[in-house]
Order: sequence, then C-alpha cells, then structure tokens
Amino acid sequence: MVLVLGVYFVILGGRGIDFIQLGGPVNIGLGIGVLILPLLGLWIVVATLRAGFRHQHLARRIHDENLELDVDDLPRMPSGRIERGAADSLFADVKAEYEKSPDDWRTNYRLARAYDYAGDRGRAREIMRRAVELERTESA
Repeated sequence: MVLVLGVYFVILGGRGIDFIQLGGPVNIGLGIGVLILPLLGLWIVVATLRAGFRHQHLARRIHDENLELDVDDLPRMPSGRIERGAADSLFADVKAEYEKSPDDWRTNYRLARAYDYAGDRGRAREIMRRAVELERTESA
C-alpha cells in the first residue's frame, strides 16, 4: 500500500509541476496546491507507520512479560467481535487495574486495548499514545 501511495504521490507531484510550468496565477496556485497534497500524504503515511511500529514494540514487550489481555474465552458475535457486555466487563476490570498504577505504560497499554475491545477507538488511540510516551521515558 505504501508503494502504491508512493507512485500516486510521484504522479500527483508531476501534475503539480505541470500546472506551475503552464504559468498564470491560477495554474501556479493549483500547482502549488497539488504539490502540497503529496507532502501532506507523505507526512500522514510516515506518522502512521511510526505509530504502528511503536505499538508493535509495546505489544511485543507486553507479550514477553505475559501481560496480554486474555480475550480467548470471551463470548463473541457472529462477526468475531467481543460481545458488548463482555467487553464492558473486561474494560471495568482493566480500568480498576489502571487506576492503581496510572503512570505505568503497561496499564495504559492494557487500558488502550480494553477501550479498543469496547469499541471506543478514539480513547484507545489517545491512551496508546500515552503508553508509548511512558514506555519511552522508562527506557531512557
């Protein structure tokens, strides 16, 4: 996918340069606007990949420390998602654990995963960012 996006960004950048070479204020403005899109896209791709690698690093550490959330026995819907009541119960347990140690990256990571299982992806991302920062300061 990154390779396809890279090709798209190159093509889009070429079109931006073509607009600029045509001259005239409208064409130059469009060309600059079109050139900004690949730069913005590149920034988004890099930020997403960096976050993914950081989350993968935390997942590996959690696995190595045998602290992964055990969701194998939780009831699931036909789609494979954990049933809402079970996810809410898991979340309540993990949140109680988090409240005892809110500055530990491990409890933040586990809380982020519990948020994700409960369907609150926005809070999951927010807490996962915090877990990454806490782990980074612990490792430094």
